[in-house]
Amino acid sequence: MKFTLSRRTLLRGAGASLALPWLEAMLPKGALAQAMAPKRFLAFYVPCGIRMNRWTPAATGATWALTPILAPLGQRGQDPSIQGDVNVISGLSNRPARPDGPGDHASGTGAFITARHPFKTESTNIRNGISLDQVFANAWRSQTRFASLETGTDGGGSSGNCDSGYSCAYARNISWASETQPLAKETNPQVLFDRLFGGLDPNQSQQMVEKRKRLKQSVLDAVKADADALKPKLGKTDQRKLDEYQTGVRELERRVQAEQPMTVCTPGGRPATVGDLRDRTRVMLDLLVWAFRCDLTRAATFMLQNAGSGYVFNFLGLSDGHHSYSHHGGSATNLDAIERINTWELEQFAYLVRALKAAPEGSGSVLDNSLVFFSSEIEDGDSHSHDNMPILVAGRAGGRVQTGRHLRFTGAPSVANLFLSMTDALGAPQTSFGDSTGLLPGFITA
Repeated sequence: MKFTLSRRTLLRGAGASLALPWLEAMLPKGALAQAMAPKRFLAFYVPCGIRMNRWTPAATGATWALTPILAPLGQRGQDPSIQGDVNVISGLSNRPARPDGPGDHASGTGAFITARHPFKTESTNIRNGISLDQVFANAWRSQTRFASLETGTDGGGSSGNCDSGYSCAYARNISWASETQPLAKETNPQVLFDRLFGGLDPNQSQQMVEKRKRLKQSVLDAVKADADALKPKLGKTDQRKLDEYQTGVRELERRVQAEQPMTVCTPGGRPATVGDLRDRTRVMLDLLVWAFRCDLTRAATFMLQNAGSGYVFNFLGLSDGHHSYSHHGGSATNLDAIERINTWELEQFAYLVRALKAAPEGSGSVLDNSLVFFSSEIEDGDSHSHDNMPILVAGRAGGRVQTGRHLRFTGAPSVANLFLSMTDALGAPQTSFGDSTGLLPGFITA
């Protein structure tokens, strides 16, 4: 038995279905609209750590002032300030990210939103933990066409050694469906657009919709029959992989059955071929905003480069790679370079947050109903510390979280406590997550 239809092809095929916006007309009139609006989560990853003494505000509470690296959160030209929409969180640790020997970048990236200790291997016996975005994806799976979106700017496979004996699966993925299943990200804006919005036609008849559904269903039936026949011939490892594949097929079948000729929500034309990292980043972020606005998904991740990235930011006037500068050794030149890179990274985060805030929903905005988590795999690039992680959280989770604060914690509580609090704030509460010991005090305010 041999498959001739790949899962990637199936996913592209499912992406040709209609995109449905979240409509206020679906809700009762009045104040309930805001409370019942969809909740969303997005994780925003940057590599190689942060220059912390130019990041961390001196004051706590609501009186904190913008630091040089956080300056993009303030008013810049025509851009409004979003300082009041963001919480800065200091003092949290991600101790499960500490590697066995060298390998902080891959181990830290693997644990980025799992708060679990990645098993050190460069072979296929990878082991991590479910990531926070997938907790939300599982809770909200039946409510959107895509349970989650995994995106980024830098591709690469998940096999081989990427960091001192750690598999590339850890270094190139932050989204994990299970302990053994990293979810590869999409890095091509045109492919992502086609997956989300390709084949849209708001004027098609019900007859044409049903015809297309029958065609897709026949393909899915054939795939499932082939998979069922193949499974007894496989070893345990391959059977597990086939089970994961069939889970994806069942998800596609649900999408096919859910298709209806309703109002189309689309950002417009297909993206043109993108240029350097600046273009790719902005287009990918625009598509994520539209995926939220159109209620195509409510859980997403974005990786601004892979673990330990060596990207050369020549458009910032730099000639060496990011990773090299991050091993600054106290050099003023290297520290200045890292600060420039970090500030540019914050500009991209601020761009995303402003776009979500500009998207109206209910009596507020998409941002008001979301939580956007920003951090890196390590604290400082030279020390490779996993304590006092650089963390921002934007959004109010539908009014559950007060923003505009700097929250500083002592005793190095786990970042998993923040993640556990996020599940509660967004209406998908868990009893535990990663190495959590309880909710993070003061994060949820309502």
